[in-house]
Amino acid sequence: MSNKQKPIYGGQAVVEGVMFGGKHHYVTAIRRKDQSIEYFHLTRQSSSAYSIFKKIPFLRGIIAIIEASGNGAKHLNFSTERYETDPNEEIEKKEKKPSKLAMMLGVATIGIISFLFGKFVFTLVPIFLANLTKPIFPSDLEQILIEGLFKLLLLLSYIYFISFTPLIKRVFQYHGAEHKVINTYENGKDLTIENVQAQSRLHYRCGSSFILFTVIIGVFVYLFVPTNPLWLRVVDRLALIPVVLGISFEVLQLTNKVRDIPLLKYLGYPGLWLQLLTTKEPSDDQVEVAICSFKELLKKEKETIELLKQQEIV
Repeated sequence: MSNKQKPIYGGQAVVEGVMFGGKHHYVTAIRRKDQSIEYFHLTRQSSSAYSIFKKIPFLRGIIAIIEASGNGAKHLNFSTERYETDPNEEIEKKEKKPSKLAMMLGVATIGIISFLFGKFVFTLVPIFLANLTKPIFPSDLEQILIEGLFKLLLLLSYIYFISFTPLIKRVFQYHGAEHKVINTYENGKDLTIENVQAQSRLHYRCGSSFILFTVIIGVFVYLFVPTNPLWLRVVDRLALIPVVLGISFEVLQLTNKVRDIPLLKYLGYPGLWLQLLTTKEPSDDQVEVAICSFKELLKKEKETIELLKQQEIV
């Protein structure tokens, strides 16, 4: 089976583990404090209307972001809770837990709100900083370019400084392990620690690349709207967030499709360069967790596909 015929899988680093998602399932594997590996499964749920929206260009990017934020928050919540919990205290904690549905809805909402809040901050702060430079850079084009520069500097500075915290550094290592596993799979290699470690920790479909593309695409989109007065500039930027996200998602998909074409492959390089900050080289133990997560997902996907085939036969 060629790379183009293989199913597309995505992933996300969590606390001491990795989440992978397929067509039917999401699976997270984490390394607990007692060194055991524990799994968390979620079945991918989608209505017929939802499936239709995911096929519409530009709109599908917004749907994908909402889905990733909600599901990512659930898996991140699981990884944090289970890693920190002492196995001897689990029975007591289960008795005090709220209903599973309430917890999942709550975490999903928090994930989406956190994403939107972050997007608003990274959109608004550069506007006001750029506006302060108007005496030096008064034209609309200069203001848009300066705004984009501030946004890029804010993004890079934020990622750079949080990468020094022990927790985020390990998350970035698991992020690298996630990419290495996906690259191993897409290159048709066996999922062994040795094979995975030999792969690149960078990947064209990474969310880090998507974030960078929103900065670049935003500069071009903002050329078509006024920068004055300031209140209108703020309203325009906020209103255009879905547009920028939708276009950036399509650009991300395009760079992945052309990554094997000699000249066009360079379109994705800015995103890959950013991943030099958002990923770190993982240890063998971390790679083992990522491999376990991905193999568990493949098993779940295979079981579901076989079940669907049996139902068609019956």
